[in-house]
Amino acid sequence: MINLHGLILADRSSRDLRELVMVRTSSSLPFAGRYRLIDFALSNLQNAGVRDVAVVMHRNYSSLLDHIGSGKEWDMSRKRGGLKLLPPFTGSGEYEGIIDALENIRGYIEDIKQDYVALMRGSLAASIDLGDVMYRHVKSGADITAVCSNATPEGEHHRFIVGEDGFAKEIMLRRVGPGEGVATLEVYIMSKSTLLGIIDRCDNALNHKFHRDGLGGLLAAGGKINIYMHNDYAVHITSVNGYYKSSMDMLDREKRRQLFPEDRPVRTKGRSDVSTYYSDQAVSRNSLVADGCIIEGVVENCVIFRGVRVGAGAVLKNCIIMQDTVVSDGVELHYVISDKDVFISRDVTLSGAPSLPLVLPKGSKV
Repeated sequence: MINLHGLILADRSSRDLRELVMVRTSSSLPFAGRYRLIDFALSNLQNAGVRDVAVVMHRNYSSLLDHIGSGKEWDMSRKRGGLKLLPPFTGSGEYEGIIDALENIRGYIEDIKQDYVALMRGSLAASIDLGDVMYRHVKSGADITAVCSNATPEGEHHRFIVGEDGFAKEIMLRRVGPGEGVATLEVYIMSKSTLLGIIDRCDNALNHKFHRDGLGGLLAAGGKINIYMHNDYAVHITSVNGYYKSSMDMLDREKRRQLFPEDRPVRTKGRSDVSTYYSDQAVSRNSLVADGCIIEGVVENCVIFRGVRVGAGAVLKNCIIMQDTVVSDGVELHYVISDKDVFISRDVTLSGAPSLPLVLPKGSKV
């Protein structure tokens, strides 16, 4: 087993995800037909040989608890160590930043047996070789290794200016759009002592921002941050538009291959479903359709989750239809995101737009 402990931050959800996070955290957001976003973080850790992992939670985590369970799908159900789910231990207010979340579990971090910690967000969809990141981190002698990308994330993000030696010279905070340097994927490997030192320095100065006060302060004090470049597909999902675009990306074979490589499988909670049934009149074009569905209409450029029923004469184009949704006969949907357990009545027509998809909340009836 690798000398590394996983800390997954599943405590925050972007407000721009709107209806999609009304009853869940963004880390438990369904993705790509059968997965949840946190599956990528858990699988990255498992594939690297990490078996001791903590998931930091705060609000709306009931669906996360149901999905993760004991962690047996990721080989983390153990009598000693294994997967730990950490709800807030103190206070009921909102965290002002990552430092607040880490300070809340400081006692847990002190008891970690491994020498190194991998800190990451549960809302990142990426297949990262954490074993290689760990190897490069130890070899570099840096205080922290940050996993970065040349791609430009949606919305605000942080960027590192990198020197010729491969270490960060400067951190540029809350940038929008492309710019100088490389974007951090907010995946960091550091020693336990380094993490505790950052928490203590920020707490003593009443600072709450991990990137501005923690990493920025480390650089200002002469610390070293090594940059590890991840060149495959990666996306932080922080808005409805971002969720729609990244879901449509899964219809691209190359992007799907990069996110689900054969040598680093992504695991998820099991569900026993029969094969999807297609009627004689059914048509499926360029769509990702999970098991357990009944397709009697037309689906084109769609992502269809498990247990969905598409009635006869229904036409769905450029849609994301989540688990156990019923689309009745004669329905026409364009650019629609349907959450779980939605019922759409016969002959209803609904249409959004590529830049403004229509979202049907979980359990709604239309």
